[in-house]
Amino acid sequence: MKPQKKNKNQDNLKTKDLSKNTQSPDKEFLTTNQGVRINDNNNSLKSGERGPSLLEDFILREKITHFDHERIPERIVHARGSAAHGIFQLYESQEQFTKAGIFTDTSRTTPVFVRFSTVAGSRGSTDLARDVRGFAVKFYTDEGVFDLVGNNIPVFSIQDAMKFPDFIHAVKPEQDHEMPQAASAHDTFWDFVSLVPETMHMVSWVMSDRGIPKSYRMMEGFGIHTFRLINQKGDSHFVKFHWKPVLGVHAVAWDEAQKISGKDPDFHRRDLWENIDQGNFPEWELGLQIVPEADEFKFDFDLLDPTKIIPEELVPVRIIGKMTLNRNPDNFFAETEQVAFHPGHIVPGIDFSNDPLLQGRLFSYTDTQLSRLGSPNFHEIPINRSVAPVHNNQRDAHMRMTINKGKTNYHPNSLGGGCPYQAMIKDGGFSSFPERVDAEKIRGRSKSFSDHFSQPRLFMNSLSKHEKRHMVDAYAFELSKVNHDHIKERVCYNLSMIDKDVAKQVADKLGITIPKKVELPLNQNIGADEDPVRNEPKDANHVTESSKVLSMEAHNKGDIKTRVVGMICSNGVREDSLMAYKNTLESQGATVKIIAPKGGKIKTDQGTALKVDENFLTVTSVIFEAMVACDGLDKEVLEHQVAKHLLQETYKHCKAIAILGNGVELLNNTQIPTNKKDPALLVNDEAKAFVKAIAAGRNWQRELEPVVPA
Repeated sequence: MKPQKKNKNQDNLKTKDLSKNTQSPDKEFLTTNQGVRINDNNNSLKSGERGPSLLEDFILREKITHFDHERIPERIVHARGSAAHGIFQLYESQEQFTKAGIFTDTSRTTPVFVRFSTVAGSRGSTDLARDVRGFAVKFYTDEGVFDLVGNNIPVFSIQDAMKFPDFIHAVKPEQDHEMPQAASAHDTFWDFVSLVPETMHMVSWVMSDRGIPKSYRMMEGFGIHTFRLINQKGDSHFVKFHWKPVLGVHAVAWDEAQKISGKDPDFHRRDLWENIDQGNFPEWELGLQIVPEADEFKFDFDLLDPTKIIPEELVPVRIIGKMTLNRNPDNFFAETEQVAFHPGHIVPGIDFSNDPLLQGRLFSYTDTQLSRLGSPNFHEIPINRSVAPVHNNQRDAHMRMTINKGKTNYHPNSLGGGCPYQAMIKDGGFSSFPERVDAEKIRGRSKSFSDHFSQPRLFMNSLSKHEKRHMVDAYAFELSKVNHDHIKERVCYNLSMIDKDVAKQVADKLGITIPKKVELPLNQNIGADEDPVRNEPKDANHVTESSKVLSMEAHNKGDIKTRVVGMICSNGVREDSLMAYKNTLESQGATVKIIAPKGGKIKTDQGTALKVDENFLTVTSVIFEAMVACDGLDKEVLEHQVAKHLLQETYKHCKAIAILGNGVELLNNTQIPTNKKDPALLVNDEAKAFVKAIAAGRNWQRELEPVVPA
């Protein structure tokens, strides 16, 4: 099965605009909301030039009233987001598993709207917080709207929806002083985590480099929960959904993330917008992990547990199609802010499992849309509107937009000819999977949910050396912000249940000792018969196998497409050398930006004028993937503190550097060591070698050397 090739014609990839008004008058006069043309939009109606404003000024009253009510409540979680339109195309029919047309009809091009987000911060927070990223996809299918509401991490923090408010309350800014913003490095979060060990799997992912992705375009997406696929025969298969980015999976360094947050908190938003605007359309392939109904209890973990993954070595991911984002929103508020996702928006051929967290989300998402958008009619907002016809007897309510005709708004009826009719299953009517349920009503959890440490151990064992080192540093950084030692000790105790060496490294950095036993508060019930914090599990020393795909290293595609490379230049720069590098980099899909002391243009040694993209007043190395010091630099640049800082910071963040000609003088003016073999520091090498160095990824070995100041 071969993936379809990307269509290079941008116009052919344009999706149907679901929100635009098709009317386009030749002249657009300024009007009130009632269509009355306005001839003065600068002055309110007054009694004389210096007199009081008049209450009768209906134009002023309408304008101010609308402004006063423009904001709507932000999302409680996932408030900070960015989005784009696109399409989904299926490679191969999956009719043996599902009757959903989106997964069976290869002739379809299905419009989608995708919103990426951070979880903990407010709308005004930074894109580069260490956090989970939301990855929500709205499919506008011919059978109705299907929302795949997921994250860039494949597991949730808690197992039961009853604990979700507690988890979010704990990670949000502390309620007495509303600090810190968009950060989990504080007492209440780690207090909760230390008392609820089921959080340890997701927290370990967030403490890894997955918690600080390079861009939305370079992160995986996961549906997290186990769903069902239902075929035409009514047969059921369990399924987990995966999004695999075509560009691979990449992250930034933690120091880099902190600097980006200060220099460009819109970094991810800007990256997504600009790449789509330039025609670098982000792409993800959709994969399914499918488990037959008969294999539900085959594994040593529970398929219904949202804190667990299905290792791909046990159930391979079937790649079935590709999603391409090819159009930016026209209006952030109307589309990105008002879009309403819901895991309960499914179509025939897809159904739910008994995952207790999923079951709670099925209620929560409708409830929160009522609060945010103010009406059960949120489905009529253009960005949320189904492309499939909508016919039912729901009427009225706040901000109803559909004008329903006729007498009947009930079913059954004869006055309306019986319309709208119920759909038979053969006509595409939705029918829930007839799962047999025979049980007593209880409040509790299956014992199959009680292993909280094996899978985070699997994750840690799968990381490369530098990834594990970064995770240790992240745990230590976050816990250093915690003011209570007993919380730090509980977290390190839980870590010792996963990986004793990791726990010891974290404890050493914190200057604490891992306790042999942890006392919990009275009546502390964490939802398991055997408390894994009090009683060390029997397999605590067992080394679980690793999974190659859990390391980000396995997802490096080995190319430099859409990477941004900076070239430090000045007047008199050698044109032949510069252009050889620039042309080679751009031929491999990279974006090259000219950096110079001032804005405007520079002249090469051959008199050619080149536009300056970044100048020394505003430039920062963190927006670049690699850096080139060109040949022919003048004395000002060779001795300039900004030029030296660009190279040193690029080196500190382990990125590739190329030095050409007299750029060596600039290198020698820095504190970068040149007496060691460094595959990512190239001096007078060919451009092809530089491309290879960028594609190979960062030289994390530099982190083990004395720190270069930057």
